Amino acid sequence: MSATFSNRLSYERELWQKGLTVVAGVDEAGCGPLAGPVVAGAVVFPCAWLEEGLAGALRGLNDSKQITEAQREKYYAILTTHADIRWAVALVDAEMIDRINIYQAAHRAMNLALDQLQPPPEHVLVDGRPVKSMRFPNTPLVKGDARSYSIAGASVLAKVTRDRMMREFDQLYPGYGFAEHKGYGTPQHLAAIQSLGPCAIHRRSFAPFRPVAGELKLF
Repeated sequence: MSATFSNRLSYERELWQKGLTVVAGVDEAGCGPLAGPVVAGAVVFPCAWLEEGLAGALRGLNDSKQITEAQREKYYAILTTHADIRWAVALVDAEMIDRINIYQAAHRAMNLALDQLQPPPEHVLVDGRPVKSMRFPNTPLVKGDARSYSIAGASVLAKVTRDRMMREFDQLYPGYGFAEHKGYGTPQHLAAIQSLGPCAIHRRSFAPFRPVAGELKLF
């Protein structure tokens, strides 16, 4: 067993060894973009992997930002079809993001994803900082998507789901380039906003839409 493999399953193993059999990893995708939803993924690996180890097909699993789109799609297919893996995804749309702010929205998406898991998690490994609203015992891990296979799996679910949605939005709202930049504030996207104005999935509480010092940037 390599050091990398051992380390990336160490948090799960520690909890399994304490007798907790339902350990979830949770992560989000889409906090930074100017458009589209924030999406959360949740994954529960079988506690039998304490002895058996991670499924061989998942050994290259990593932070979704550190692997290619083709690799993300491959791992997404494995995660969502493996008989012993439980998983869920949930989203919060742009309108709700504007109402409650992006951080609250991301946490809401995480809770919604975790709520779908049956049986419910006994403990959750969370990417990032503590989530005060989380309804399950949890351990926050900064850069957890590169430190925990469960969180990495959740990050892949969230990223693939959101990217697929943004490609669909590109068909519904042509001209913005959503299929390419996925809603992030690239020069192409900012130029499209200036030319076309915002569409239904833009987050009006984000710059360049929100008032800044009494003015409205770009508009």
